[in-house]
Amino acid sequence: MERYYKFSRYLKDKFKQRVHKISVDAGFSCPNKDGKISKEGCIYCDNKGFSFNTRVGVRDLREQIESGIEAGKKRFKAEKFILYFQAYTNTYAEVNVLKEKYDIIKNYPEIVGLAIATRPDCVNREILDLINSYTENYEVWLEYGLQSIHKKTLDYINRGHYFEEFVDAVKETRKREKIKICAHVIIGLPYEWRKREDKNMILETARAISELKLDGVKIHPLHIIKGTKLEEIYKNGGYEPLSLDEYIDLAVSFLESLSPEIIIQRISADCPSDLLVAPDWILNKQRVLRKIESKLERGNSYQGKKFKNR
Repeated sequence: MERYYKFSRYLKDKFKQRVHKISVDAGFSCPNKDGKISKEGCIYCDNKGFSFNTRVGVRDLREQIESGIEAGKKRFKAEKFILYFQAYTNTYAEVNVLKEKYDIIKNYPEIVGLAIATRPDCVNREILDLINSYTENYEVWLEYGLQSIHKKTLDYINRGHYFEEFVDAVKETRKREKIKICAHVIIGLPYEWRKREDKNMILETARAISELKLDGVKIHPLHIIKGTKLEEIYKNGGYEPLSLDEYIDLAVSFLESLSPEIIIQRISADCPSDLLVAPDWILNKQRVLRKIESKLERGNSYQGKKFKNR
């Protein structure tokens, strides 16, 4: 019995073969870093902490794609691929620029899908129409960074938008029925885990995502990357990261409160050891996954156990 709806199972069921995601840095910026919203960005954010191509400075898309296909075939025995525009805000450009970037998938018959990470305040009808045009031939996912539904949390992390903008973006995207929508959320944010009432804030985010009937979610544990504002807060005693057991408890509670129909694209994190400040358990991804599975099994629990379809 699978205790939660894994992305790998969804892809295998749909494509009948192994499908691997290739992450690329297409050279986009972010309005929360370039001054349009702010120059500081989110307090936890440095794309080098999660994007290999940003870290090594690779900008040529073809090189990133071809090396990703080669590695995916060799390491994961993958036959098909989803191209994931990951780093920064991947709808933050004029439509003609976006089309030129996205169209590169047409050169690779192995690519069966397109995934685009962005902010809910960086889409409009014209951009969504462009993204929708790829759904005729590709599996298309639009990934919106949400992190939390709570205003005071979003203010503290300097997110630069609120839940209302996320809802508006989802509603507008939903008018294009073939685009699948994924939300990014973070567990362990300030205000949201120390006390019982704080923990309920996380569960409220799970319930809100469920009520919106999103297709997928990525669950990230908050971790501290060198050079970020969060590192400064941490070193000054203003933030204490989750222990592994605390994260496991919260992740399981989140899954239990989430609709069983929502695909779990991620439930852990990756960060290079030379960029990670804390917590160090982030470095052992497989251990995190095993402990989540174990806790679900011990409690005879599963995704959606406490979900109430309203």
